[in-house]
Amino acid sequence: MAAATTSEVNNKILKEQKEIRRENLLTNSRLMIGFLGFVFIVLCAVLIPMFSSVDPNEMEISARLTPPSLHHIFGTDEFGRDLFIRVLYGARVSLCVSSLVAVLSAIIGTIIGIYASFFKLLDHILMRICDGLIAIPGMLLAIALMAAFGNTSWTVVVALTIVYTPSVARMVRASALVTKEQTFVEAAKVQGASNVRILCKLIFPSVISPLIVQASFIFAQSIIAEASLSFLGAGIPAPAASWGNILQASKTVLTKAPWTAVFPGIIVILCVLCLNLLGDGLRDYLDPHMIGRRKSK
Repeated sequence: MAAATTSEVNNKILKEQKEIRRENLLTNSRLMIGFLGFVFIVLCAVLIPMFSSVDPNEMEISARLTPPSLHHIFGTDEFGRDLFIRVLYGARVSLCVSSLVAVLSAIIGTIIGIYASFFKLLDHILMRICDGLIAIPGMLLAIALMAAFGNTSWTVVVALTIVYTPSVARMVRASALVTKEQTFVEAAKVQGASNVRILCKLIFPSVISPLIVQASFIFAQSIIAEASLSFLGAGIPAPAASWGNILQASKTVLTKAPWTAVFPGIIVILCVLCLNLLGDGLRDYLDPHMIGRRKSK
């Protein structure tokens, strides 16, 4: 009887939490602004080039360094290329690279963190490796990896994944260690559940919420990191359009044509801002403590 009552109470609490989350989804201003802003940028990057006949690498020397106008919304660069189209094509490259970095970092970091939390021997080995990577400045490590493996989109993905994976692994390990000490995990061990089942069914679900939030922030950080690498000449090589390449090319004509850096820079800032707002909103939405505060209000 007591067990049934406890089960009913737990089900009631879970139901209330779901209702509160549903009610507060649309009222979470940071989540909605970040999500809608990011979706708008992605849709522009995907749809507008599909209906435009302008090649992002098409040069028009007679129109070089043309100020913004109705014909060239963001103006043109030193080779007469339309900056608006190049920024949209650059968004495709930068967002694809950054999304791959976020996904791969989340997957690899989760595997490392969960296994490190469950097996003490692996914990000592894997965490010392992560500590060593974290101790190296991220941009310096990325530049060194790019110098070793060459400048391509895939090497940028690999380099940035190596940079961000240790922080994900440490976060997942910390969350998994808390779950590992819970009574239901001990009960599963006593009942003879395999390690794989415990890791997948009991421990992994507890790290999903912080993992999603962490991945959104890594997405934003990767956009800046990719742009920084390309700006320094260690990222995606020209003439491929990426936000970093566009900013890198603008530095030679910045005094004569400031729009070549202003408009791409604004787009990068807006995209990163939307992702940070999205991450903050997801943190508030998924945090059970925030649900309790909303309920008390």
